[in-house]
Amino acid sequence: MENLWAALMGVVEGLTEFLPISSTGHLILVGHFSGFEARLGKDAADAFEIVIQLGAILAVVAAYPGRFTGLLRLKDNRGFSGLRGIGLLVITSIPASIVGLLTHHFIKEKLFSTITVAAALAVGAVWILLTELWRPRPRLDGVDALTWREALAVGLFQCLSLWPGMSRAASTILGGMISGVDRKTATEYSFFAAVPIMIAATIFELHNSYASLAGHFQILAIGFVVSFIFAWLAVKSFIHFLSRHTLVPFGWYRLALAAVVVWFAFAQG
Repeated sequence: MENLWAALMGVVEGLTEFLPISSTGHLILVGHFSGFEARLGKDAADAFEIVIQLGAILAVVAAYPGRFTGLLRLKDNRGFSGLRGIGLLVITSIPASIVGLLTHHFIKEKLFSTITVAAALAVGAVWILLTELWRPRPRLDGVDALTWREALAVGLFQCLSLWPGMSRAASTILGGMISGVDRKTATEYSFFAAVPIMIAATIFELHNSYASLAGHFQILAIGFVVSFIFAWLAVKSFIHFLSRHTLVPFGWYRLALAAVVVWFAFAQG
């Protein structure tokens, strides 16, 4: 049963990591209501939920191989490539990395609960709906047009994603849109910006939770592989969706999910 639940968690992670609906929030909820957390132990379950995100993150590299090989061409500094592209990612990653290190213990102790996740889902939903209603006219089109100003703005908004349930994807996409980046470009840059920050978070979590994961490497591998596959599918489908639609459906979905979560929490409590 643990292998089956690990695969399910991988599906949830893969499908939600790059959508503005919070993968961490969904994993916390599925793990809590399925009993996966109780069987594995809270520390191991929390570490599992963070580490399998690496599978989803690597799916972005597989989906956009040209973009990431372009970062390795250090002499080509036009657009999102070479040292210029790496610099943009570093600027975006710094704020959340600093805030995350300073608040790591507080977040794990106080914010990983169904009620706090429900609150974040609701707040993020309202943010999505308001941004789509009143967002500024886009002035930048294409990842290659981004400057350090947009990269820093996205990085600052990314700090909001440290609240489980808020969603890293939602925070960075909406942050980009508020900064004047068109929706599709903000989404693609959100994909790319996830790679360094989530790899760093995974390494940090492995370092702190290695003992908790001992004996659970099989389910970790299952979750990793499944999340990679479904994340690749989600990335491709999401970009296609945004070519025809806005983020509004995700806002309403988050509000509905928040209500369900609150109902379950009080029903079980």
